Amino acid sequence: MRVTQCNEIIPGRKIFKRIYIAIMLFVVGRAIRAAAVHDKIVKKEFADLPDDFAFSLGVLPNGPHLVMGKDKKGKIKFLGMNPVGKRTTLKMAIKNIEAAILVFTFQESTAVAFAHDRFVVDGDLSDALAVVRILDIVEVYLLPKFIAAMAVKRYPEHSEMSLARKYIGRILIYARVVLGF
Repeated sequence: MRVTQCNEIIPGRKIFKRIYIAIMLFVVGRAIRAAAVHDKIVKKEFADLPDDFAFSLGVLPNGPHLVMGKDKKGKIKFLGMNPVGKRTTLKMAIKNIEAAILVFTFQESTAVAFAHDRFVVDGDLSDALAVVRILDIVEVYLLPKFIAAMAVKRYPEHSEMSLARKYIGRILIYARVVLGF
């Protein structure tokens, strides 16, 4: 029996999917910062997190990433797209680009992705769940209801989020995302 040498098959880079995920993470990062200013629930979630809290959310094995942090004064900052050299207390990563596409095309909610073991969490699990709650609130603001209902575990009822709060908050968050302040 003779063993022949096989060529190694290298998977494609999936460049368009990576670009899409990078754009989505950039927009979500800026929207989290804006929601931390305008939404009382997001403010409370961040207030309950420890001082100097920072988290990264990315896709394994090599990105893209999003890095957010809270300074000593409690102000939420978008720290960029590169976690290298940044001290993060919580690292959340989606296991591969295909799982990230499911989450960021809103075919699968973040909670369902956690249940299907598509995330890796390095840090305090209660902090990770707070970040997931923040992501759900931000998705409700950013997305139309028929898409947001698929993207979040439970879409808030009218008693939880008034129409005025939702639409005024949506306008303010969109303005901050686009204008970057």
